[in-house]
Amino acid sequence: MAPSGYAWWYLDALSEDGRYGLVVIAFVGSVFSPFYYRARRAGAADPYNHCALNVALYGAGRRGWAFTEYSRGAVALSADRFELGASRLSWDGTRLRCEIDEPTAPLPGRIRGVIELESSPFTSLCLPLSADHAHVWRPLAPSARVRVELEQPQLRWQGHGYLDSNEGNGPLEEAFNGWSWLRARNREGTAVVYAVQPRAAAPFVHALQFGAGGTVAGFDAPPALQLPGTSWRIARRSTADPGSIPHLRATLEDAPFYARSLLEMQLRGEPVTAVHESLSLTRFQSPWVRSLLPFRMRRVRRSARLTESNS
Repeated sequence: MAPSGYAWWYLDALSEDGRYGLVVIAFVGSVFSPFYYRARRAGAADPYNHCALNVALYGAGRRGWAFTEYSRGAVALSADRFELGASRLSWDGTRLRCEIDEPTAPLPGRIRGVIELESSPFTSLCLPLSADHAHVWRPLAPSARVRVELEQPQLRWQGHGYLDSNEGNGPLEEAFNGWSWLRARNREGTAVVYAVQPRAAAPFVHALQFGAGGTVAGFDAPPALQLPGTSWRIARRSTADPGSIPHLRATLEDAPFYARSLLEMQLRGEPVTAVHESLSLTRFQSPWVRSLLPFRMRRVRRSARLTESNS
């Protein structure tokens, strides 16, 4: 991976009954880390010295947040395995298994257990997010099944999920002002709308319908509509069928530069529930925003058992 570059793998899931949700993100080159940002400002930074795992749980009485950054000494990485401290992600060709053992922040606690994602077939689609193809998006498993078995907190459920990855050869904030993204399960499979705001080019949209059998088709996304902003005044915009207005069901994450939400909307002719995110990289570069980030994450230097850390 290029110095100051990154790759991340993003998994989200919602339970069949709609009561619970989760997000797992594994990073090589933790793009939203104040530690990696500081290293990049000092010169070409080593992304493998800034790996991270973010786990977020949603649902009544079952919320939890963990975000730990690991140095090279606490990481082992191969083609089918990614170990970060006491947690590990493994891939067997059809299934992603996430064995989670992470401390929570800012309140002390732990998220421990297993999350498995299974989908067939996986896609090989790779789409550029920048004109020079230095940043790309891979929607790996847009329509997947997820099984959750956690010991801490005690939680078991199954539902539908989504898996993708992003890769880049340089800092994210130097290439983009931000983006909005959503994925929604529908009768055909999963619809994804990715609206990108590059720094040096016109905004554009990837709008794709993924069929349950692995088919992929583009569609014309309707113009985006303004949604209520967040408490941090992050703008939220979402597409929806003409004549319909998206409804904000819940704000899952409300951060100074990022929001994750659940939306109810009419899209491609049917009512759907969408996982939606809004990202402001302009806001992320503000010194006051970066000064807040260590309160919700920690950095582990060497110990694979999480015994040596700072923040």
